[in-house]
Amino acid sequence: MEYGILAAVCTLVIGVYAYTAHPGFSTSACLDPADAYYNLLVRGFRAGHLNLEEEVPPGFTQLADPYNPTARVDWLSHNSTSPYQLLDMSYYKGKLYLYYGVTPAVLLFWPYVAITGHYLPQERAVLVFCVIGFLTGVGLLCAIWRRCFAEVSVAVVAAGVLALGLATCTPMLLARCDFYEVANSCGYALTLMALAAIWGALWQPTHRNRWLAAASLAWGLAVGARPNLLFGTVSLLVPVLQARRERQRVWTPLVAAIGPIALIGLGLMIYNDLRFDNPFEFGQRYIMAGDRPGTVPFFGLQYLWFHFRVYFLEPARWIGRFPFVQDIRVLLLPSGHGIVDSPFGILTNLPVVWLALAAPLAWRDRSAEMRSILSDFLAAVAVVFGTTALMLCLFFSASIRYEVEFLSPLMLLAVVGILSLERTLAPTSESGQACQPGFSRMARCGWSVLLAFSVAFSLLAGVDRCVWSDLSLGSALQGAGQLQKAIEQYERTLRISPNCAEAPLVHYNLGVALMRQGKLEEAIGHYEETVRTMPDNAEAHNNLGSALFQLGRMQEAVMHYEQALRIRPEYAEAHNNLGMVLARLGKSQEAINHWEQALRIKPDYAEPHFNLAVISEKMGRKPEAIEHYKQGLKFRPDFTAASNALARLEARP
Repeated sequence: MEYGILAAVCTLVIGVYAYTAHPGFSTSACLDPADAYYNLLVRGFRAGHLNLEEEVPPGFTQLADPYNPTARVDWLSHNSTSPYQLLDMSYYKGKLYLYYGVTPAVLLFWPYVAITGHYLPQERAVLVFCVIGFLTGVGLLCAIWRRCFAEVSVAVVAAGVLALGLATCTPMLLARCDFYEVANSCGYALTLMALAAIWGALWQPTHRNRWLAAASLAWGLAVGARPNLLFGTVSLLVPVLQARRERQRVWTPLVAAIGPIALIGLGLMIYNDLRFDNPFEFGQRYIMAGDRPGTVPFFGLQYLWFHFRVYFLEPARWIGRFPFVQDIRVLLLPSGHGIVDSPFGILTNLPVVWLALAAPLAWRDRSAEMRSILSDFLAAVAVVFGTTALMLCLFFSASIRYEVEFLSPLMLLAVVGILSLERTLAPTSESGQACQPGFSRMARCGWSVLLAFSVAFSLLAGVDRCVWSDLSLGSALQGAGQLQKAIEQYERTLRISPNCAEAPLVHYNLGVALMRQGKLEEAIGHYEETVRTMPDNAEAHNNLGSALFQLGRMQEAVMHYEQALRIRPEYAEAHNNLGMVLARLGKSQEAINHWEQALRIKPDYAEPHFNLAVISEKMGRKPEAIEHYKQGLKFRPDFTAASNALARLEARP
């Protein structure tokens, strides 16, 4: 029955994971899983090389500085059809590489395609790694419970399972699964596997070397996914120190602890040297991102205090509409700081982590042996948390996905703290101490409230990120011409979170897609919802005017075009559209004025030339009409209506 309860809770958590897993921006832009970054890497491996199976656009190598983000994006926008525009790929000597860790490709993506013949979507890979990490944490928790807290009820352990599954930022990580999150989730899973193996090494001295070798292997692979996890490998020395205290041979466990990770480290150095001619270069110096690489230090003490505040102290903002949670207010950035991607203070938003302070109660009133083992293991977990958090606080950018890496060991300490409180406050045969029932109930109520708040926050923040992921996927489908799928995606988003902060953008995109399908009445409803909540959205007013114009509702169309121009006076498309309505209403001179204004703003705009040609022809100004038709064709050679009209007009005597 106990394990049935825990299995039910695990099923619930995994169900939430599966429901939450959404493709991120670059994954959405690809649509075909074979074109996702990690699968491009696997395709390169299968083809016999280390670079991505993605050709550099012809002419790109001729750029004076391909790492300059402005010049690169401008060139690619005119010369490449790549959906992701080489974003966050590493470019070196004419080839493209993936700077994020190789471990996920070796452990999951490559075996998957080899076995199934299909490429694994990145969001499913993140889901797999998160489930593995979660179940590993649950297995470790159950081992700790059975060994050291057998008197604690299964209900408390089930609460701990919820904390490990839903209060560790994992729902937020799954809400946007790009190749970044693939590496983070892989590192998270392998870190917990290493900690589980360290637990085994401490509790089973006769098999210590085997457990240490397994822990070392897991840590080496974790570093292959996320190099910043390297310093957490200090925890491997804890079982070695245990052997030394027990006056046993130290060299054998030391070799077991160092050997596998050293071999993996050597392999990574060779891999890096073959790619970038430097064994210590993972590709970050050659990354094509929003900032030019090498202009700011990747690590520095100037980032420490800022990141401590955003990762530990800064509260999220709460609003009065679902999902209620918004990002923190971004503080003044230190000099040279990179992006800030939705981090939040865990001490203020996930208050259950404060219970990690109760973890030392775990060895109270214990035998010397058990006290030693528990203190050693919790010290190892604390080392992993501390070294990982410190490295990320020294890094030049901040992101919610980084928090998973140090929050999972901290949450494990917090769960041990809960078990320790329950054991300390209840009369047990081991502690021999009785506690007032009222005080025990009060403590249980206290940590339950902290846990409930933490889980609720994590889920709500995950919903908020899901909306952005759905919006990205809908936009990608719409850009690929799959209008019906895009419409279904937008409608799903609005069903889940109809009043979220991004709802106006979803309504706008949905209106565009419906308008392209000719469903004007439905499109008008969504445009009206957009301008109701975003009255300063000029594009929405312009598109609403166009839909009304097509339905013959001229005066309403004029009103929205004029509103678009009040918001953006230099909006060439709105000037052109307003001119068309005014011409239909018989206000020719006003129409001409707007078309001429559109051309002053945007000289290569073909449509106003065509409209001026039509009205000039009606007014008997043949030379002007011919000139405008020619100008329209100059800027848009495939303008069939202008070509036919010009041929007809020139054929007249």
